[in-house]
Amino acid sequence: MFSPWYKFARRGGRAADPAQHCALNVALYGRGGKRWSMTERGAGALARDSENLHIGPSSLRWDGTALTVDFSEITAPIPTRIRGTLRLYPRGLATHQVALDGVGKHRWSPLAPGAPVEVDLQSPALRWKGSAYFDTNAGDEPLEDAFIAWDWCRAPLDHGMAVLYHGHRRNGTEFCTALRYTPQGQAEPFEAPQAATLPRSFWRIPRATRCDPAATARVEKTLEDTPFYARSLVSTGLLGQNVTAIHESLSLDRFVTPIVQFMLPFKAPRVLF
Repeated sequence: MFSPWYKFARRGGRAADPAQHCALNVALYGRGGKRWSMTERGAGALARDSENLHIGPSSLRWDGTALTVDFSEITAPIPTRIRGTLRLYPRGLATHQVALDGVGKHRWSPLAPGAPVEVDLQSPALRWKGSAYFDTNAGDEPLEDAFIAWDWCRAPLDHGMAVLYHGHRRNGTEFCTALRYTPQGQAEPFEAPQAATLPRSFWRIPRATRCDPAATARVEKTLEDTPFYARSLVSTGLLGQNVTAIHESLSLDRFVTPIVQFMLPFKAPRVLF
């Protein structure tokens, strides 16, 4: 959905085949540095059925119990290898779906907001277990046609997971979704607490989240900082608990600017096979 190549193919209102613009994004953050890969490939590198998805040298498969992701990619802009396997074990698959635009052209569903995950990397040599978040998005038009900007966060609770989504639509309205998910994946809406402004990123991306009145929200670490998108670790208070959340801020007005479209291929290169 953030492919500069797909956007270029649609210039002037022309139709473009999404299958010609597929990629598996891998991002790794840690004390050893950051690795990022999002290599775009055409339809010749794509194969899929109800249980498998192959994109070039990487694949995803679902066996009814676990989602297994095998990836072998090259990082950008400095080329290094990132290769390994991820296995995610959903305790329950959520069916709750949200129409972010209010009319159903843009749909979001956290399938497994909190699920055990095992990661085994060969390059670099790392291994760990933890908790994962797995969601899906679908849309019938480009995101920038419907939205100006949004903030999203996911925070583990003592029993379950909290997910918050707030954004500004292109038609002048706003949306704010606050959901608490049980460990089994059942969605329970709750009233989002007050808005809390966070410091802007290096690229001056506005950031905001939600925070209980008695708590304080702050950025613990910025993981990804680009001219149109920031991913951060944020501490805040939700539902009476002090939590550390994965947070993202997106500016679609920034995304569509010519300078950002010129820069994106350096982070998201395209190969012809």
